[in-house]
Amino acid sequence: MRMMEWSAASATNAYFDTLKLVSNVSNVLTPNSYSFLLCNDCGRQCGSWKTQEPGSNEFVSALAAGMNAKLIVEVTSTVSPSTIALGAAAKQTGGKLVCILSQPVLDESKKVIRDSGLKDSVEFKTGNPSELLSNYENIDFSLVDCKNDEYTRLLKLLDVNARKSVVVANNLVGERKELEGHLGVKGKRVPVRSTKNSIGKGMEVTMIGKNTEESGKSKWVVKVDEQSGEEHIFRVPG
Repeated sequence: MRMMEWSAASATNAYFDTLKLVSNVSNVLTPNSYSFLLCNDCGRQCGSWKTQEPGSNEFVSALAAGMNAKLIVEVTSTVSPSTIALGAAAKQTGGKLVCILSQPVLDESKKVIRDSGLKDSVEFKTGNPSELLSNYENIDFSLVDCKNDEYTRLLKLLDVNARKSVVVANNLVGERKELEGHLGVKGKRVPVRSTKNSIGKGMEVTMIGKNTEESGKSKWVVKVDEQSGEEHIFRVPG
């Protein structure tokens, strides 16, 4: 099993890369632009890019990169800023983001990934997530979009790195139940510690690892707003 030590440098680099990349794409998404939103699926794509909580994408990117995650898996309905964020983390660690989509990915979305310099770090898989997840074992970092009605079953299907891994449940709002009680580690008996972070509504971060004392330590991610000069410090599980 892979040992993952925290890297503050990787976390910081991924944080700022995500901040820049998501901002660059968002700036393209204007009513008068010839962006990738000019497609038959405009409403669905547009909603995915406009409803993200500020800071949540940078947070997950920094967390994945800081823990040196090599295999990152995202289960989602459509490409979104979280895909950019996790792709940036994978590029930083030299790993791979596998983005599992139930519907074919749009050519325009692939172009966004390519133009962001993340083509070699992101792999798209289309099909039934329940079937595709069985192809991936010992996952270091995973993010499941809980807008999918099958999210509880998908969480149970994750085969995580029992030594040290992170599972993020996103869009856990409304009647959606918390992650506790739904996450399973296939064939492994490991302690699970779940922590709600305060950066995005409906986002829950679950830390998995054998060393509970080590898991209890905290790391800090620092972001400086270039325009205002304000410094933002986020505490993340170690």
